[in-house]
Amino acid sequence: MCSIHVRCLNYVSFCASALRMVQGMSAKHEAMRVLRLATLIAVCLAVTACGTTTATTPTPAPTAPATTAVSDTSAPAASGTSVTPTSAAATSTPSTAVRPATDTASTPASGAGASSASKTATAAAATTLVVDSDNSHASYHAQEQLAGRSLPSEAVGTSKGVTGSIVFGPDGAIAADQSQIQVDLSKLSSDESRRDNFIKGDTLQTSRFPNATFVPKQAEGLPTPLPTDGEVTFQLHGDLTVHGVTKPVTWQVTAQFTGDSVTGNATTNVNISDFGMAPPKAGPVLSIQDALTLELAFLAVSS
Repeated sequence: MCSIHVRCLNYVSFCASALRMVQGMSAKHEAMRVLRLATLIAVCLAVTACGTTTATTPTPAPTAPATTAVSDTSAPAASGTSVTPTSAAATSTPSTAVRPATDTASTPASGAGASSASKTATAAAATTLVVDSDNSHASYHAQEQLAGRSLPSEAVGTSKGVTGSIVFGPDGAIAADQSQIQVDLSKLSSDESRRDNFIKGDTLQTSRFPNATFVPKQAEGLPTPLPTDGEVTFQLHGDLTVHGVTKPVTWQVTAQFTGDSVTGNATTNVNISDFGMAPPKAGPVLSIQDALTLELAFLAVSS
């Protein structure tokens, strides 16, 4: 209870005492009215004072919610603090994603290494037979009719200008784009110089077409891998170019393998006219047959 309230009560008590004291006075009626008015004033003052105190008392109450509000405000701060782990988790996620990308990038490198190793192994498994020019020669065999003779004879012309190689893959197949045998036709010679000059000058026209070229494509009947000893017979298929004309031919080959070297003989039959040439006739040669047998005696070394 406040001091104003106490004072008002004291005033009311005083007024009541005064009222009892003046009850005997002559002007009783007028005095009573004055006292009643004073009492009413005192009660009003007391009520007013108490009402003010009561109204004022709840005022501090909002302060508590304000304090609570502050507490609530601090709560989001705590939530804000919890965001940090979330951010950290988000940060760690890209880091984890980077690792698979690195692993994926390394896979093609391994694939590239494996491909390189495969190519190296293939190259290592390939076999190349290189013609030994010093121990190889090519010849033609033709039947001719000479003047003054009743029976035909065999004309043989030979060239020692033989070069080239044949490349076999690991599966035994010939690598045609890397294989070729060449014969220098300008070096052809026989037992008759007039025949040689006419054949080289007029028939073969070696000044324009100096070489005969054979490109092998398939060795039918040749074992895989190539043997290191023993005799083998097989067919060698490919394209022969003479006088600027290319025709498919098949050589019958007999080869003797000894270690890294192979010696042998290969023959095939062709017609002179197939390559755009006319059979030669010159000097003592009255006629020569269109059919020819070509022969290659060779020594080749594996490399």
